[in-house]
Amino acid sequence: MLTTIIAVAVTLLIAIPASILGTSSYHKKVTERKVGGAEQQARAIIDEAVKTAETKKKEILIEAKEEAMRSKNDLEKEIRERRAEISKTESRVASKEENLDKKLESADRKEQSLIAREERIEKEKQEVAKLNEQRVQELERISGLTSQQAKEYLLKTVQDDVKADAAKYVKEAMAEAKDEADKKAKDIVVTAIQRCAAEHVAESTISVVQLPNDEMKGRIIGREGRNIRTLETLTGVELIVDDTPEAVVLSAFDPVRREIARIALEKLIVDGRIHPARIEEMVDKAKREVENTIREEGESAALDAGVHGLATEEIRLLGRLKYRTSFGQNVLKHSIEVSQLAGLLAAEVGVDVRIAKRAGLLHDIGKAVDHQQEQSESHVQLGVDICKKYKEAPIVINAVAAHHGDVEPESLIAILLQAADTISAARPGARRETLDNYTNRIQQLEDVANSFEGVDKSFAIQAGREVRVMVVPEKISDADMVLLARDITKKIENELQYPGQIKVNVIRESRVTDYAK
Repeated sequence: MLTTIIAVAVTLLIAIPASILGTSSYHKKVTERKVGGAEQQARAIIDEAVKTAETKKKEILIEAKEEAMRSKNDLEKEIRERRAEISKTESRVASKEENLDKKLESADRKEQSLIAREERIEKEKQEVAKLNEQRVQELERISGLTSQQAKEYLLKTVQDDVKADAAKYVKEAMAEAKDEADKKAKDIVVTAIQRCAAEHVAESTISVVQLPNDEMKGRIIGREGRNIRTLETLTGVELIVDDTPEAVVLSAFDPVRREIARIALEKLIVDGRIHPARIEEMVDKAKREVENTIREEGESAALDAGVHGLATEEIRLLGRLKYRTSFGQNVLKHSIEVSQLAGLLAAEVGVDVRIAKRAGLLHDIGKAVDHQQEQSESHVQLGVDICKKYKEAPIVINAVAAHHGDVEPESLIAILLQAADTISAARPGARRETLDNYTNRIQQLEDVANSFEGVDKSFAIQAGREVRVMVVPEKISDADMVLLARDITKKIENELQYPGQIKVNVIRESRVTDYAK
């Protein structure tokens, strides 16, 4: 067994190296065969690559030649087109040069013609100037005037003609405008007045208390004057007890205090018990009664005028106007009337009726407090301050400020308020005017008219609503009369204050006097 194993082992030892040598030899031969095959394959690939490269080279060269041929053909085509275009352009340029040469030749001919014409015109001008000079000399010789004198005469004649024509035109235009404006204004005003049912004469505040008998005067005065002093102290009103039979005069600057004193005195007279305690009680009752009356009158005025949304204090101030008069016209009734007229006028011309009524009712509200002011502020400024205080609209404030012309009106409503105020104040019976004011106004009218050059004398007639102006006929021509009337009218409007309108009538009269002997 062991021998067998050893034999196998020896056999293996001999067989393995032999096998290894055989295998190595085999692998060597195989490798050599593979290398030889690879070299042959590589040479075949290289040969194939060379052939392919040669083929590609030929193809590329052929394509390059073809591309070069195409580019050459395109370039030659483009060159032929550009040469054709250049040829056309050269033809056009040549044609234009030919036309330009013709135009230049024509322009040269025209220039020569113009030069010749200018020379001919200049020669003719010289001849005309020479003839004109001869004509002027001949005219001067015939007329006996120099050219300067004749020019001055002609200018004066033309100026007079133009002045006459201008005056005639102004007169005709003014007459036409006045006719149309008067017609339209009369229609509007008449319509407004007809629709405004106001009293013809307004009520005046009573300042005289009637007594049942003269014995009552002594009771009013009281022992050692204590009753009258108490009444004057409590009301701030002066009682004038004089020789006037059965009457006591109440004097006070404040109309409300005067009304309180009047009511209290009338109650005392009816009651018959006149002593300081009773006087104080009656004055308190009179104050409450007047305050209630003021509030009621203010509310009634706002209701009558159709004005809503007034502040409580504005209503109270309106009520106070019941006891205020202006030239005998009750201010509250005047304010209601102006409000109604302003509303009617606003409706006629197509503006806001509500704002116009409000401005008309408040336009004189400053008169309710003007007696309480130490400063010399006008009722217009006081009214503006009140309207600003209670946040009235700017258009209302301007209308109140402008209703006497103190400022320029900024709206049509302000102008309508001026017209309504004038209508209410200027209608017959609305106001009474003191003799001194009337005399001064008449004198101012005549002084304004007499201040113009050429006026001989003037007369204010028709209660100051017309002024007749007599002019010197040698100084004022018919054409000058139109301008003079307009100048006088403008000066009256700028310098005087007057109700309604004033007619200016200029009269020129020529008289020739001779005597038969």
